[in-house]
Amino acid sequence: MPDCIFCRIAAGEIPAAKVHDSEHLIAFRDVNPQAPVHILIIPKRHVESVLALQEADSPLVGEIHFLAARLARDEGIADSGFRLVTNTNAAAGQSVPHLHFHLLGGRPMRWPPG
Repeated sequence: MPDCIFCRIAAGEIPAAKVHDSEHLIAFRDVNPQAPVHILIIPKRHVESVLALQEADSPLVGEIHFLAARLARDEGIADSGFRLVTNTNAAAGQSVPHLHFHLLGGRPMRWPPG
């Protein structure tokens, strides 16, 4: 999708502080971090939100979660704890209409969020 900022990051058209780049996924540091560790994990293929996922996307969703766990270990936040969040639609805080997961850690998280 040519006007999607995350598609443009995935295509290399917009620079990002990448921490992972593979066939299906890219992960990069958030430009407006809400925690000491704040990494966005996105599929390279445009998927608007969780609601747009199909059953055939199950391996992709699994790959995202395995990557989140690996990055949490790499970033030193696995043992202390971390949060993996995806927002769906505007009322939930989704500001970019491209499926993305926030990996947050390095500070205590409050509940309930928002």
